[in-house]
Amino acid sequence: MPSLRESLENASAPALRTIASLPRAVPFLVILGLMVAGALIPGWGWVLLALVTLFLAWLLVLGWPRLTAPERLMRIAVVAIAVAITITQAIPR
Repeated sequence: MPSLRESLENASAPALRTIASLPRAVPFLVILGLMVAGALIPGWGWVLLALVTLFLAWLLVLGWPRLTAPERLMRIAVVAIAVAITITQAIPR
């Protein structure tokens, strides 16, 4: 019986192959565009930010075993910032 990590990696393989086949700038520009749109759209823009946050967390989980300690800390910081921005947009003052 495969472990949870193996199951996640096997389920993610087709999506990762698709992302890897794109030009390098495309995933970056899509994430950047969603972050900017989510930050600028009032009301439901936080949904776009939440999607980006989930995507970044998914990549962090998949890459975790191969990352060094500084790389892990930097990626955790990026996900934490994305979570903070998402919460700020979802629950305004």
